[in-house]
Amino acid sequence: MKRILCWHFAADDLKLGYRDGRKIQAGRILSVEGTPELCLHGMHGSRTLLNALDYANGSQICRCEVWGQVDKGSAKLCGTHRKTLWIIDGTNLLHEFACRCAEDALALADNPDSRSVRAIEVKRLWVRGLATRAELAAARDAARDAAWDAARAAARDAAWDAAWAVQSRRLAAMVSAEHKRAK
Repeated sequence: MKRILCWHFAADDLKLGYRDGRKIQAGRILSVEGTPELCLHGMHGSRTLLNALDYANGSQICRCEVWGQVDKGSAKLCGTHRKTLWIIDGTNLLHEFACRCAEDALALADNPDSRSVRAIEVKRLWVRGLATRAELAAARDAARDAAWDAARAAARDAAWDAAWAVQSRRLAAMVSAEHKRAK
């Protein structure tokens, strides 16, 4: 059977949801009985990391293969079998990815709002344990205010599509690099 390479974000305890409770482990094959149906039944995955991130319920990044009877959608798929090839804890990596995406967005502005720049700085400090949750929340709130101010003044559909493609490639490269480093 043809196996489809995909991504899956697992819960931090690496247990399947929906009262299943089986543990996800590198090298382990998990299977379901019956006909897979997107969002309802089956072993899910996405072909791209960003699509998988849309469905994430945790920060454990799994590289998987899905096969058997497969139901395919535009952003995800599910099959009767899924083998987890490897797993990395993506917690800090995803925070850093968010910071880089924010920096990309700010780079499009002629004069980025200092509240947004500061929020990125505080987020990176928080990841390293050098800022409190309260400091992070205050910076986030200020950046949100700045973003709403900017959003009212700018149209961004074309920029969004271009940024999405760049971010998709960046996240894949970051996860691959982390996997190689963790070996």
